[in-house]
Amino acid sequence: MPKMRRKADLPTKICAVCKRPFAWRRKWARDWQSVKFCSERCRGDGRRAARQEG
Repeated sequence: MPKMRRKADLPTKICAVCKRPFAWRRKWARDWQSVKFCSERCRGDGRRAARQEG
């Protein structure tokens, strides 16, 4: 059985919308390089902001 990792040991990024740090999740394993948002809410807010700008 693999050794468990602590959440503090996982890679982190900064959300493009709320500017808060978020940690790697197993569901993002394949496309971690392209993940920009910490949640669905931030992803939606980012799209709305882009539409309003131009």
